[in-house]
Amino acid sequence: MVRGETIMNEGVITNRANIVIIGTGFAGIAAAVRLQQQGEQDFILLERAADVGGVWRDNRYPGAACDVESHLYSFSFAPNPDWSRKFSAQSEIHAYLQECATKFGLMDRIRFKHEVQRLDWDNAAGEWTTQTNQGPFTAPVVIGAFGALSDPAIPALNGIERFEGDMFHSARWPETFDPRGKRIAIVGTGASAIQFIPELQPHAEQLFVFQRTPAWVLPKEDGPISEDERKTYHRHPVRMKTERLKLYVQREARVIAFRNPKLLKSVEKMAIRHMEESIKDPALRKKLTPDYKIGCKRILLSNNYYPALAQPNVTVDTAGIKEIKTDAVVDGTGQEFPVDAIIFGTGFQVTNLPFAHHVYGRKGHTLHEEWQGSPYAYMGTTVAGFPNLFLLQGPNTGLGHTSVILMIEAQVDHVMKVLAFKKQKQFDSIEPSVEAQDRFVRETDQSMEGTVWTTGGCRSWYLDETGRNSTLWPRTTISFRKKARDFRSADYVGTKVTEPRYTGQIAES
Repeated sequence: MVRGETIMNEGVITNRANIVIIGTGFAGIAAAVRLQQQGEQDFILLERAADVGGVWRDNRYPGAACDVESHLYSFSFAPNPDWSRKFSAQSEIHAYLQECATKFGLMDRIRFKHEVQRLDWDNAAGEWTTQTNQGPFTAPVVIGAFGALSDPAIPALNGIERFEGDMFHSARWPETFDPRGKRIAIVGTGASAIQFIPELQPHAEQLFVFQRTPAWVLPKEDGPISEDERKTYHRHPVRMKTERLKLYVQREARVIAFRNPKLLKSVEKMAIRHMEESIKDPALRKKLTPDYKIGCKRILLSNNYYPALAQPNVTVDTAGIKEIKTDAVVDGTGQEFPVDAIIFGTGFQVTNLPFAHHVYGRKGHTLHEEWQGSPYAYMGTTVAGFPNLFLLQGPNTGLGHTSVILMIEAQVDHVMKVLAFKKQKQFDSIEPSVEAQDRFVRETDQSMEGTVWTTGGCRSWYLDETGRNSTLWPRTTISFRKKARDFRSADYVGTKVTEPRYTGQIAES
C-alpha cells in the first residue's frame, strides 16, 4: 500500500495510510517534510480548507502581520532570502507556506476540503479511524497539527443573535466588508485588534472600541529589508543564517526576564513612554494603562495603535457590554452606541481546545474528558491512553518570548524518534507511561512558579479553567529542544505484535 492508497473493503471505499497528518499550517508542513526526509512515503494530510496555511491563511484582516521577525519565524530547513520586511505581513507568510508545500512535493498528498469530525482508536486493529466530511481514513499513526489558534472565540453576549448589521470575527474577515462611512464596534483589544483598528480608523465614521483589559504595547521595530540585503542573502546564505542566529539569541535571552519579573520594570517604563508619546488625554491614558505586570498577558507590538485611539472618531469604552440590540451595542452603564457592524477581536479557543472533544482514546473517552479542563501531555506531544497520537503545538508548547516554529520543529524531532523506536521494537502502539507524563507535567508546573505568567496579577488566555498555565513553555527553547533530542525510551510503553502493522521507512535515530 503506497502513498495513501484508496482501497475497496466490502464495498466501502476506505482511505488508508501509515500516517495521517491533520492540518497544513506550519506544524503540518514541518511534520510532512521530516517524514519524507526520514524515508516515510506512506502518509497523507487532511485539510479542512481549500488551501494550505492554517492561521496565516485564515487571518486576512487588514494589517495582519507577525510579531516575530521573519528570519526567525520560518523553517530552519527552508530559509527565505526574499522577506520584504523585518516583520512579515500575513500575505507573505501565507505565500511562504504555499511555496514550502509545493517545493517539498506535498500538494499531491493533501486532501483539501476534508474536515475532520472525529478520531477513534481501535484497540483490536491498532489504528485510528479519522472520520471526515468526505468519509473515513484509517492509519496506525495520527499527527494532529490542529493549530492552537485555529478556532475563534466569540463571547456569548446577551442579544447577539438580534444584531442585523455585519458581524464577524477577525479570523473570518469577509473580503466584501467596506468600513467606509460605517459606525463600527470593536470587541476586544488583543493582538489582532491592535493591527486592524489602525487600518479601519481612517475610513470609519466612528469606531467604538470595547476594551475589557488594556494591553501592554511596545514599539514595533519594523522596517523594509532592502533589495541589496536580499541579494546578499541569496549570494551568501551564511549571512542569513547569522541573522537568524542573532535574532534567536536576542529573543532567547528575554525569557530570563519573564522568569524574573523584577527585571521587567525597565520594559514597563518603555511601554508607558510609548503610550505617553501618542496619548495626551489623561482620561484615555488611564483607560489604556494596565494594572498588572508587563508580560503577564501577551506583550503587543505596534507603532500606530495608540495614535489611532487618539483620533476624534474613536471611543474607548471600558464599562463592558450589557447587551446587543438590532442596531446598537449597550455598555455596562446603559449607554447605547448605534453601530452598523460588530467585529470581534476576541482571540481563539486555546485552553478549551475544540479538537479534544472529538478524539476518543483507548478507554473510549475523549481527550477533553481526560484533561478535565486542564490540558497536559508528555513533551506537550503525547498523551497516555491515546496511542500513536502526536499533538503538535500541544499543551505547554506555546511561547511568550520567541518563535513558536522552534518548538514545532523540536516536537517533530521527538515524533520522529518515537516512531523510529516504535518500528525498531515492532510495536503496534506506543504511548507515554503515566509516570513519565506526570513527571513532565510536574516539572513544567514547577518551572512555571514565580514567572510573570503566574504572578503578574492578570487573568490571561494562557491560563486554563483550573488556573494552571497549560499553554506556555516556561523555560528556554534550548531546554525543550534538548529534552526532545535526548529521547528516553523508558518513558514510553508499547504493545508488541508478532507481525507489525507499521511498514513505514523511518530510519532509526
